[in-house]
Amino acid sequence: MRRLASIRLLARRRGYATLSAGPRIPQTVIEKVVQKYAVDLPEGKVVKAGDYVMIRPEHVMTHDNTGPVISKFNSIGAKRIASTRQPVFTLDHDVQNKSSKNLAKYANIEAFARQHGVDFFPAGRGIGHQVLVEEGYAFPYTLTVASDSHSNMYGGVGCVGTPIVRTDAAAIWATGKTWWQVPRMVKVELRGRLAPGVTGKDVIVALCGSFNRDEVLNAAIEFTGDGVAALAVDDRLTIANMTTEWGALVGLFPVDRVLLQWYDALLRKLELRTFSSATQSSIPMPPEHPRINRWRLDAIQAAPLSSDPEASYSSHLILDLSTLVPHVSGPNSVKISTPLPELEASHIPIQKAYLVSCTNSRVSDLAAAAAVLRGRKVAPGVEFYVAAASSVVQQESERLGDWEALVVGGAKVLPAGCGPCIGLGTGLLEEGETGISATNRNYKGRMGHPKAQAYLASPAVVAASAVKGYIASPDSLDAAALPPVGAPTFTIASPETESAATTGALAAEPLLPTFPATFRGTLLFAPQDNLNTDAIYPGKYTYQDDITLARQAEVVMENYDPSFAELVASLRAASQFSHSSPDIKEGVVLVAGYNFGTGSSREQAATALKSAGVPLVIAGSFGDIFKRNAINNGLVCVECPELVADLTRAYALAGVRGAGGANGELTVNEGMTISVQMGSGEVVVGGLAGGERRYAVRPVGPSVQELWICGGLEGYILKSIQVDASTS
Repeated sequence: MRRLASIRLLARRRGYATLSAGPRIPQTVIEKVVQKYAVDLPEGKVVKAGDYVMIRPEHVMTHDNTGPVISKFNSIGAKRIASTRQPVFTLDHDVQNKSSKNLAKYANIEAFARQHGVDFFPAGRGIGHQVLVEEGYAFPYTLTVASDSHSNMYGGVGCVGTPIVRTDAAAIWATGKTWWQVPRMVKVELRGRLAPGVTGKDVIVALCGSFNRDEVLNAAIEFTGDGVAALAVDDRLTIANMTTEWGALVGLFPVDRVLLQWYDALLRKLELRTFSSATQSSIPMPPEHPRINRWRLDAIQAAPLSSDPEASYSSHLILDLSTLVPHVSGPNSVKISTPLPELEASHIPIQKAYLVSCTNSRVSDLAAAAAVLRGRKVAPGVEFYVAAASSVVQQESERLGDWEALVVGGAKVLPAGCGPCIGLGTGLLEEGETGISATNRNYKGRMGHPKAQAYLASPAVVAASAVKGYIASPDSLDAAALPPVGAPTFTIASPETESAATTGALAAEPLLPTFPATFRGTLLFAPQDNLNTDAIYPGKYTYQDDITLARQAEVVMENYDPSFAELVASLRAASQFSHSSPDIKEGVVLVAGYNFGTGSSREQAATALKSAGVPLVIAGSFGDIFKRNAINNGLVCVECPELVADLTRAYALAGVRGAGGANGELTVNEGMTISVQMGSGEVVVGGLAGGERRYAVRPVGPSVQELWICGGLEGYILKSIQVDASTS
């Protein structure tokens, strides 16, 4: 009873919302966790998918992007961090960069952390997501966010992890909270058991390839089913990590016996980190870990959370694990997955192999690769790069002898960090090369040259490919123990339903003073779905913190269409809309396909477009992180599937998106004009094949309008701080 009372006291102190005492509205476990961390809710409000809520997360992690967050924090006039227990700084992305400029940046981040009493982990300690799991910042039944798209990984340990962007991080530092729209809920049921040699990486690669029609786009995934219990925690972390590439915003595994036993083992290691023992009473026990301790483990077991039987899900997907063979993703797309036996028969030669990143560089991953490499050597002409997910992982791997086996076998060691996964440092793919990696992304240009080919696979397959010189399975893989080669058995159990929001009439929105009534300009069409943030703003520029907005405008869309920036600049210079007024916002309007802006959390994907003179992007749908970045930075985004369909039929090659325009151009410029009435949502397109067409989009609401007027979330926070100061 005393423990439960303490839990309730802790909840009140953190300002969590409480559940209604009335008739219970069914919730998923994810909705229940968000409910705990939602603040300023109306009395009795029960959090459900689709709700916009203010959240006060348990922790917020930033990495090398901490520098720009500091700049935002300072620019909004904040003087102190609202809760110093919330932020965590982990330097992990550009750790190979020993230039004076980068070292100075790292030093400034550390100095800020010390000044404000923030937990800080220096370069070399490990990749931030791994550190958060090891150090208990990501913990069961908590909500922890990060300014990085792979915060989904925390779901592997029962923590609702979701990405935010840099401006959100600054808002949390300054106020302790930020806004979030609760995603739609999707249940993913895993049935059966994996065959020997099939791993968690194969599960998520197969899921990305099998359900590749945006079934989980911008969703919160809850993994269920009898197959979950047979998955080790490392496999769960890998799967949760790559739900980002699948398109989801959360990938949560249950808090079950497997996870609790994993924590028990971790806790025993922590308790043995000094020479004290129960038989040496004169030596005091080591201090309790602030986050991974017996009290917290007892608390989650005393108050377990689970989804209510009547909880609502937008979809229910099922995968039979027993039908799965090892899979390989690519080339250059996670939406393409091929059974390894089929790909191996093609004898695809490789020049580089990678066992790096937060996805698959834990102790078990290194052990799997070492088992392949023992007594063998990396093939001539192949470079095999290895980096542990953290210094703790490397230390344990060294103790087990796996690290030595990798080095003796010819692997090239990199420091614990992101490195090649983000396209930074040593060993990047060069033009014409093919690489296979245990990382999470193989977008064109992500790990090196845009004209390289990148595949994704499990650590054992990566190591075997490095040894054999082509994409291959390890010799230990017993084909007789595998199910028949082919597509795994997957089904969609629930019927699709339409929401009232999508089927009803679109109501007009009142416009705030100084918000433009009309956005208009030349229309450009990018006939491409899943146009990711690497294509919009290349990773090689992401951590150049001093890059100007003008320079961002010059490189925007470089990895998709190198001529895009110049085209936009020329259209702006020759604009026919020369008589503007405060009620009209002019510029180039970009129209693209579905899931625009999928990928990483880099804010510059939005700011580069806006700086180039694109005030409005229209798409079939948006990647949620990009949409969040856009809203936070005053770039307006609206969805209009009908316009996308008409442009595709008229101007895309063969009438389908994915291969450029009818004349081979990547960006279609046919002299079309577009005007969007922001209050009514009326869209008028001129110059379209067949004549002028009209469309309807959902009008922009007052909250987005106010952020636009303030120049984005940063300006809105500054305004709020000023208002609070004037009234105090």
